[in-house]
Parts: sequence; C-alpha cells; structure tokens
Amino acid sequence: MKVISATEAKNSFGELLMSAQSEPVSITRNGKEQGVLLSSREYAALKRQALVSAVQEGRKSGSAGALDIEVIKNEAKQRADY
Repeated sequence: MKVISATEAKNSFGELLMSAQSEPVSITRNGKEQGVLLSSREYAALKRQALVSAVQEGRKSGSAGALDIEVIKNEAKQRADY
C-alpha cells in the first residue's frame, strides 16, 4: 500500500486520486495513519462483502422473524466502517 503524508495528499490530490484507482493509499499525519483512500470500485466491493457477511451471520443465528433490509444495510455499513 502506498503511504503519503496529509500535506503531500493536499498538494497533489489529483495524482492521489489516480493512485487510489490501482491500490489503496494510506494518508498519514505525524507518521500515524489517519485514513485510507480507496477507489469507488474497491469501496463498493467492501460494502457488498459486509452485507453478505451480515446476511450469513443472520442465517446462522437461526430464525429471527422478518428481515428488515434497512437494518441489514446499517449493520453492514457499520462493519465496513471498521
């Protein structure tokens, strides 16, 4: 994974966006990772993966009654945010 400082990211944002299309880019401040920039394609894949995982866990837990897709989406989003 490419690593870039927040100052460098600010000064070369266009290049940073292009780099993120091929691999995630770690953005640091004072030597500590503060965030990761991903392509929108990679982010969508992570969201899908989190949703699938949430559904699988729900199925394993047994009958929980009616499924609420909004609850499932919110749980998947929370998992993706970690």
